[in-house]
Amino acid sequence: MSTLFSPFTLLNTTFKNRIVVSPMCQYSSMDGFANDWHLVHLGTRAVGGAGLVFTEAAAVSPEGRITPDDLGIWKDAHTEYLKRITTFIEAEGSVPGIQLAHAGRKASHSSPWKGGKMLGEGEGWQTLAPSNMSYAPTDILPKEMTLADIKQCMIDFEKAAQRSVDAGFKVIEIHAAHGYLINSFLSPISNTRTDEYGGSFENRCRILLEIVAAIRKVIGNDILLFVRISATDWVDGGWTIEDSIKLCSLLKSASVDLIDCSSGGNSRDQKIPVGPLYQVEFADKIKKQCAIPTGAVGLITTAEEAEAILNKGQADLIFMAREFLRNPYFPLMAAKTLGDDSAWPNQYARAK
Repeated sequence: MSTLFSPFTLLNTTFKNRIVVSPMCQYSSMDGFANDWHLVHLGTRAVGGAGLVFTEAAAVSPEGRITPDDLGIWKDAHTEYLKRITTFIEAEGSVPGIQLAHAGRKASHSSPWKGGKMLGEGEGWQTLAPSNMSYAPTDILPKEMTLADIKQCMIDFEKAAQRSVDAGFKVIEIHAAHGYLINSFLSPISNTRTDEYGGSFENRCRILLEIVAAIRKVIGNDILLFVRISATDWVDGGWTIEDSIKLCSLLKSASVDLIDCSSGGNSRDQKIPVGPLYQVEFADKIKKQCAIPTGAVGLITTAEEAEAILNKGQADLIFMAREFLRNPYFPLMAAKTLGDDSAWPNQYARAK
């Protein structure tokens, strides 16, 4: 058996293989509700054989949405249809996961195919951030969060985690990357606060660690907790891989189970050397220096690439996004490429 198709166990959860459907925004919700699009989109990837299937970023509050079309989990009514999705994913032998998110200063935009621009007065809502600094020069300035705002945000994450458990998710991932709210607290280029949530490295990390603690208290030790980070801002004077290593050591001590290692998204001045496997080194460094499981993500497109990453010990899971948009059945094809006898759905077996 290839390493890619070997089982992987964290706590009491075993993934049948190391392939993860990475969170991918679909911008197809109304008032945060999942619908048939999400069932088919996520269900098809489970049918396709992925070991772990994540929803897109689910907003923990209405103002935490990137767009009005985002998936949400800020009210109890959101869980009913999500439960239908998790039930189907599990029936196909995959593990259902949800990413909890707050878009911060990058919220209140139109969906990409509707222009992707910040919504104007009367269309959008007040964005929130650690400091009164916009992401783009043309964006409306965000509100600098008060301590009461920060407390409410933590409550929103905590309640969203409980709803996630109620909806049947077995993995919860905190989105702390790509310039969204938590990431903007972490980085010194977007956080100029002078209180206990700004200034020093420890203060800038405080909100994430407090959210982790709040969620872990709710979900106990039976539900896995991942954190997606931007390992570097790719900007001079910004967040670095060295900062990420320090943070991930703290996250390990806080009972986080795996670090999903992405990068960038917090500055328009970023200079990213985009290319195949360009982020794998971050998963490798964090895994080895922090002794915590990691997921590699970023332009991983072939079975051979994924297998090599695992065999070199650079990561424990392979997160794939765009390749799953191109081919929902990537795992079935990858197994054939690597010479594994993967289990096809009975309904599709005659095509094997």
